[in-house]
Amino acid sequence: MNVILLGAPGAGKGTQAINIAEQTGLTHVSSGDLFRAALRDGTELGQKAKAFMDRGDLVPDNIVIDMIMERIGAPDCAKGVIFDGFPRTVDQALALSDVLQRNNQAIDAVLYLSVDQEILLKRISGRVTCKNCGAVYNIYFTPTSQPGICDRCGSDQLYQRSDDNEETARNRLDVYFHQTTPLIDHYREQGTLHEIDGQGDIAQITHAMVQAIGANSGH
Repeated sequence: MNVILLGAPGAGKGTQAINIAEQTGLTHVSSGDLFRAALRDGTELGQKAKAFMDRGDLVPDNIVIDMIMERIGAPDCAKGVIFDGFPRTVDQALALSDVLQRNNQAIDAVLYLSVDQEILLKRISGRVTCKNCGAVYNIYFTPTSQPGICDRCGSDQLYQRSDDNEETARNRLDVYFHQTTPLIDHYREQGTLHEIDGQGDIAQITHAMVQAIGANSGH
């Protein structure tokens, strides 16, 4: 059982990937985590990827897919995986499908966490973090009880990450939707896409996503 998780920055994809993995027994495979581990461990694929990254070039799809296939060949992935962060383009989706087919596998379901763009913008640009204890708040949705004071530790050291300002957040979302909309359309045409409303109770969203996976488990 192979599942792809799609969602814009701020959609709650990371939280849901963990929840779904816990409830289904599927293994969460994050392309970002794979890259960091391969670079840290100096693997052969990691060194190949680093050569491109050092030049400021995008890592070619074949290296990324080799890295992913190596990961999903591990024993803990025997029951299936949730792909998070890959594929990002239709070309990558086609290449992944081709490699999976050669291993008698397929993508069984694609879950797209759909959230209104203005809400995404507020989720990203409203984030503030306590420098002292690491607690995360949102000035629009989950503000501190007292402005500028951390509820958990009482510190006044609240700050916003440099890439969480509104201009940068809007640019990140523009890039995401430009890149990913054709991918969403591709999987919709394939009949594997499940669009899940990502604007509500976290547990209810998880339930809807697990149900969607269950609906495809016989495929």
